[in-house]
Amino acid sequence: MALNVLVVDDSAVARSMMIRTLRMSGLPLGEVFQAGNGQEGLAALEQNWVDLVLVDINMPIMDGEQMLSAVRNNPLWKDLPVIVVSTEGSQTRIERLRSEGASFVHKPFTPEIVSSIVLELTGVAHEQ
Repeated sequence: MALNVLVVDDSAVARSMMIRTLRMSGLPLGEVFQAGNGQEGLAALEQNWVDLVLVDINMPIMDGEQMLSAVRNNPLWKDLPVIVVSTEGSQTRIERLRSEGASFVHKPFTPEIVSSIVLELTGVAHEQ
């Protein structure tokens, strides 16, 4: 099963690195969608089937925490696996995100870390 993934980060370089890391992880990727902030991310969710979201926290217009809250409040997406990918150091904020059902990965990260979390969240393993 190929995963359709949405990558949300205000940095095009960070989005490219996340996508490259996903590809290097050996996960079966379908379509990969990109958004520059939470508002664009929600619009992408409305227009596309997505199996997994990777989102940064600190972004203009709508940050990752606000996007996560909107995702969890929508019945269509409430169970959508979300991985917050950030340099965030505040344990209070990280725990708040986890209480909303998100997993958390610190930047920088390795393909192995991403692969392990995606497997845990989706049950989808490496391509053979």
